Amino acid sequence: MKIDENKVDDTVLALLYLTLHDGARAWKAFDWESMNRLHEKGFIADPVNKAKSVVLTEKGLHASERLFNQLFSKKP
Repeated sequence: MKIDENKVDDTVLALLYLTLHDGARAWKAFDWESMNRLHEKGFIADPVNKAKSVVLTEKGLHASERLFNQLFSKKP
């Protein structure tokens, strides 16, 4: 099976929104390859460090909120 990495990345970015804390920090307990791609796309700061969380960029914050609502909100 071929995997659409962009869909995986969108889902991970949406789930990062779910774990936001301290403003723009989110727990980084997701697939490392996806986290690296999100960094390359400019959505998160470099995830390679000892911290258990990662900082979302302004672009990443907006995209994560949009994707979270798009993928997980209930329609009336």
